[in-house]
Amino acid sequence: MYRIDRKWPVLVTGATGYVAGWLIKRLLESGVTVHATVRDLREQDKLNALNQIARTAPGTLRYFQANLLDDGSYAEAMQGCRVVFHTASPFRLLVSDPQSELIAPAVQGTRNVLSQATLTPSVQRVVLTSSCAAIYGDNADLLNLEHGMVTEEIWNHSSSLEHNPYSYSKTEAEKEAWRIAEAQQQWALVVINPSLVMGPAVTSDITSESFHIIRQMGDGSMKAGVPDWGVGVVDVRDVAEAHLSAAYTAHARGRYIISGCNTTLLEMTRQLLPKYGKHYPLPKRVLPKWLVWLFGPLLNPAMTRKSIAQNVGYAWKGNNTKSIGELGLKYRPLSVTMNDFFAQLIETGKLER
Repeated sequence: MYRIDRKWPVLVTGATGYVAGWLIKRLLESGVTVHATVRDLREQDKLNALNQIARTAPGTLRYFQANLLDDGSYAEAMQGCRVVFHTASPFRLLVSDPQSELIAPAVQGTRNVLSQATLTPSVQRVVLTSSCAAIYGDNADLLNLEHGMVTEEIWNHSSSLEHNPYSYSKTEAEKEAWRIAEAQQQWALVVINPSLVMGPAVTSDITSESFHIIRQMGDGSMKAGVPDWGVGVVDVRDVAEAHLSAAYTAHARGRYIISGCNTTLLEMTRQLLPKYGKHYPLPKRVLPKWLVWLFGPLLNPAMTRKSIAQNVGYAWKGNNTKSIGELGLKYRPLSVTMNDFFAQLIETGKLER
């Protein structure tokens, strides 16, 4: 098990994010001083959940304003930090201008944060939140891989500005990170590549794409059924743990696929049936692919006919053995993740019975 060094402050970018919330919670509970960057310090209501954690935790929380697109805006926040956790990056599937809404903030943001790390003598390690989306684009891509499984050696070659622009943004941002890392000798880069992140948030004001998926499972949007879509799923709390281990495990190197299980959309909803099946219109069957192809884009503009053709009916398999062996991760079962997440939606009034 890794040992957290409490002497040095750490920087967490995108502090109000889904993964960042749990990461900051764990750091503060471990007694670390956290320099947390947010886009706008005037939006104090977004900081309520983190402030509440900081009130009782032994660690110290300090806020800094920084923007992914502003060169040098992370300089003050990074001063004296030994570890930089770069979690800030847009996660939106439906965008009107992929270049300005996804690619620029992801790539330029990574460039700004990592270039600043090179200019900050105290920084020894950068932990980057990437994604399995930087490893593969569509489930059909897995047919060309050994054992039909994604591993850390693979890169996404099928996504572009026109097809899967979110995945393309993650791929380009991670490639930029490795370019910058290899051009210097001061700090080591460790990259976290989670699959679909699910599970309860530290704040009741949940805005991640994962939240929209689980809410649609419970609000009747999917009651007719779900596409036969293979996915990897990981608990947000396990993703936070992976970041900590990546920061404080001396031998951590390279990329790590962080994924708890290989599953499907239907299998995800099945975890909720025993407890919630009677009171919520949860989907209980798979929709035929032709039906999804015909109506999917009309019901969900983020779902294109090409993505349906390349993903529906294909399994997803990810190899998480490196994360278990080197980072010591123990993954929560899918049923725990799904039920804890669904319970939070009900408790916070996001889902009516």
